[in-house]
Amino acid sequence: MSFIYNFILLFASQLLKILAFFSPKMKLFVEGRKSVFDTLKNNIQEFDKTIWFHAASLGEYEQGLPVIGKVKEQFPQHKIVLTFFSPSGYEVRKNNTVADVTLYLPLDTISNAKQFLKVVHPEMVFFIKYEFWPNYLKELKNQNIKTYLISGIFRENQVFFKWYGGFYRKALKTFTYFFAQNESSKLLLQSIGFSNVSISGDTRFDRVVAILEKDNTLDFIAAFKNNQPTIVIGSSWPKDEGLLIQYIESAPQNVKFIIAPHNINHNQILNLKTQISKKTILFSEKEEMLKQVQQDKIEDFQVFIIDTIGILTKIYSYADIVYVGGGFGNPGVHNVLEPATFGIPIVMGPNYSHFAEATALVGLGGCVAVKNQSELNDAFNLLLQNEEERLEKGHICSTFVQMNKGATAHILSNIKI
Repeated sequence: MSFIYNFILLFASQLLKILAFFSPKMKLFVEGRKSVFDTLKNNIQEFDKTIWFHAASLGEYEQGLPVIGKVKEQFPQHKIVLTFFSPSGYEVRKNNTVADVTLYLPLDTISNAKQFLKVVHPEMVFFIKYEFWPNYLKELKNQNIKTYLISGIFRENQVFFKWYGGFYRKALKTFTYFFAQNESSKLLLQSIGFSNVSISGDTRFDRVVAILEKDNTLDFIAAFKNNQPTIVIGSSWPKDEGLLIQYIESAPQNVKFIIAPHNINHNQILNLKTQISKKTILFSEKEEMLKQVQQDKIEDFQVFIIDTIGILTKIYSYADIVYVGGGFGNPGVHNVLEPATFGIPIVMGPNYSHFAEATALVGLGGCVAVKNQSELNDAFNLLLQNEEERLEKGHICSTFVQMNKGATAHILSNIKI
């Protein structure tokens, strides 16, 4: 099986070079890995002590951030090396301040694994949530390096739990300890012979709780809101926007809308704007537009489209109601924990079953899942008109987040160099 895996990997590495000519994302994926070892050699010396964290993409990075920060505090003499597999993670967070070195993870070849670990020589390694690369894991085990899985989540349909999954089950033997998100993940690991596992919960709760301690002020959002009821639409996709635009067009004139699309492609943003007849302003145009139209102030607009990244979390703090996008497509709804931590009721589409926190909040009543235009309209109207209902659902959301924090402390109390 090892031979087949490495042959497929070799074939895939050549195919990716071809795809890079046709796909900007694949080009980033390939080009970004060319300078990895040079970057490492320029930043890591033989005498340096290091700890390595690996995140598949942006979501896993955010999930691991509380642990990375605390490990950095607990082991200040160590350099933190952070790797990403996906461009969507690396390109957004390559300039983070928590890691000393941030780069792409070289493909999981035997030679890359040996060379990477020789240069980085980590004393401890953390894989966040998932991504199990057999050659890296084998080399970590050969070198007896402490390796942890944090916020791990396992499902019955994964290859580890199939009769033919022996190659990947063997890779799991690398891990010194598994910090699982839930009971079902723990039981699945135990069913294949792993007892070095405990339930820590999900570190994302610690991350979003920490958001409350930050300064979330955005003066231009406060001015736009102007103390009017405001619906914030986060990470929306066209399938969401088709329904949302219809609601925006018919909503009461005093209701403000802030839309932060998942994709901020210029043409898609302009297409979205042209579909809205109400007075709409873009983040990228607000300064110039307000200069040109002297009589207008930002509070005179009814819809604000955020065509930039990095400020959605702060914007959530100004919401009375939040719609989280993605729920009308696959794989499903985006992060509901960020608005939940602010105690805001959440509306979303029907595809949320793969996300435990969204499923739990629907069951508790903090999130409302809608399947069509009529249900979307009813959900928004009820929350706008019924303050008691709105506050109750918001309270459910914030309480849920607070009740589930603590994963980081559990992990930190159980790791040692």
